[in-house]
Amino acid sequence: MKKIGLLFVSVLLFQWVSAQMHPAKLFADSMVLQRDKPIPIWGWAAAGEKVIVKLNKQTKTAVTSGNGRWRVDLAPEKAGGPFQLQISGSEKIVLKDVLVGDVWICSGQSNMEWTVNNSNNKEREIASANFAQIRHIKIANSVAGVPREEIGNTSGWHSATPAFAGGFTAVGYFFAREIYQQTKIPIGLINTSWGGTDIETWTSREAFENSVEFSEMIKALPVINLDSMMEIKKKSMLAKIVQWQGALPDKNETAQWKETTYNDAGWQKMKVPGLWEQQALPDFDGVVWFRKTITLSATEAAQGADLLLGMIDDADETYINGTLVGSTNGYNQERIYIVQKGILKEGKNVITIKVNDTGGGGGLYSKPEALQLLFSNGKRLLAGEWQYRIASLGMVSSVGPNSYPTLLYNAMVHPLIPFAIKGALWYQGESNAGRAYQYRKAFPLLINDWRKQWKQGDFPFYFVQLASFNSGGGNSVKGSNWAELREAQTLTLSLPNMGMAVTTDIGESNDIHPKNKQDVGKRLAAIALNKLYNKTTAYSGPTYQSMQVNGNLAAISFTNLGSGLMLKAGSTVLEGFEVAGADQKFYPATAVIIGNKVMVSAVEVTVPVAVHYAWADDAGTANLFNKEGFPAVPFRTDNWKGITEQGKYRIAIK
Repeated sequence: MKKIGLLFVSVLLFQWVSAQMHPAKLFADSMVLQRDKPIPIWGWAAAGEKVIVKLNKQTKTAVTSGNGRWRVDLAPEKAGGPFQLQISGSEKIVLKDVLVGDVWICSGQSNMEWTVNNSNNKEREIASANFAQIRHIKIANSVAGVPREEIGNTSGWHSATPAFAGGFTAVGYFFAREIYQQTKIPIGLINTSWGGTDIETWTSREAFENSVEFSEMIKALPVINLDSMMEIKKKSMLAKIVQWQGALPDKNETAQWKETTYNDAGWQKMKVPGLWEQQALPDFDGVVWFRKTITLSATEAAQGADLLLGMIDDADETYINGTLVGSTNGYNQERIYIVQKGILKEGKNVITIKVNDTGGGGGLYSKPEALQLLFSNGKRLLAGEWQYRIASLGMVSSVGPNSYPTLLYNAMVHPLIPFAIKGALWYQGESNAGRAYQYRKAFPLLINDWRKQWKQGDFPFYFVQLASFNSGGGNSVKGSNWAELREAQTLTLSLPNMGMAVTTDIGESNDIHPKNKQDVGKRLAAIALNKLYNKTTAYSGPTYQSMQVNGNLAAISFTNLGSGLMLKAGSTVLEGFEVAGADQKFYPATAVIIGNKVMVSAVEVTVPVAVHYAWADDAGTANLFNKEGFPAVPFRTDNWKGITEQGKYRIAIK
């Protein structure tokens, strides 16, 4: 009875809130509206209510439909402002400091979500952020089983000032800064991104239903509500936990886990750093405890120390010998905890970390050298095997963003439509690398889907190709899923109004989140400046065109030469090329720039059949550029079978 009563109250509350005249949450003070296009403005009010919208010299009227929604379409405006956007009905709402300029959707996974506050030279970048006409809004991370009409709660639009710029998407901000400095056009960034997410969660059900590749998959997925999803996932995950370690512990037991006297002999072991989804705990979101025992000398124990743990996804509480030394909530925050004198002991010391992962990746994931206990006169490295045990399923218990397809489209994209936009910036693919071959279908499907849903034509869609990262040691010999994912991204350039920023030269071998987001933003901006803003500067590096074989030499020709080919500054030898004969065995090649071609050979290959360039997870040594400073696009000349061709999308929850 109580449940029915609460449901009834909830329905009444929803109806009451919907009946209050208000615009969608995207429309707020300090926002940016798209120039030179019709400007849709929408919201909710009581059925039949007359709503008047005024902007600059325009006035438009709408009458709320039976479902409580109203919409007006203002005529295109030129770049400018600030204006007031006035919305009147049963109430009068005045939105202040509204600019008209170019609006970009910024989406994808963690490398798009990554903030200025966690990028290179953050102090200098934040202090110098003085761009009142660059604005940013972060869409709250949330999931939905069916398309929503409204985004979740948001802190609103903010200008790029030292007070707020640190929280901007770094890729989006550095892109916007470059565009604004060269055009003086106001730029709005709608940041709808979530770390660790698959492309399939950002795509609509309608797109899957009309796709030959995915129609059978989506047909098997009923339209169910989140409560049902949670219950299914909870049962499935509890069964997995029993297989992994037996039943979950009770609170009395977990309370002892931080103590040095606790017997952890029965705990399992895991390599740290490393996301646990890629090791022993696939698809797990929740609380995992890690323990490591180290032995210290009397000299070391007598000191205080700094405990460096790198980044932890998402939140942690860290103890040494049962004493809390620090806690942080944020997957992209470096952990540095001060260990006061008296906490460390001569002999056995136990470091215990309680990690709470709320979705996506989980665990400690920085470079191995980032984990250390640092003394005034030395250090103790902490990477290696740690013991671990699951404590509980998380508060999200949960349906994560990757549990089903469409969840983030429903909650974080659909509510943005039909907001007028200039285009989209996309940085994603790391989570799809194991299904790289299928990404050839999945990525174009998303792009065409968004363009269809927005009904604003083939708007510009610019994306970042995966940076170099030693994901699994992949290369031409053993195969590389990251190289195959980059290839799938490159193939997507066949769609209209596309652009790709190559970043193999600015990745970090041991960090999936390279901190140099400045160059990423600049390279995306170079595409836009050339294609949209009438700047005739180069925007792409050398791109494979053809191969000619003469004896034991393969001559590689390129497009996008700019003013010519060159080695990366500081290099003396051209690297990154490999060659194979008919046996399909690749060998490192001698490569030389001759005019506008690269001549490739290897003593092991008498008749070249195929050439690879930058074909590896970590392709950071590849160093072919054009003289405008853009790196060459990774490529292969063959179409031999890859290692991801059998990888197909599977729904996580059964």
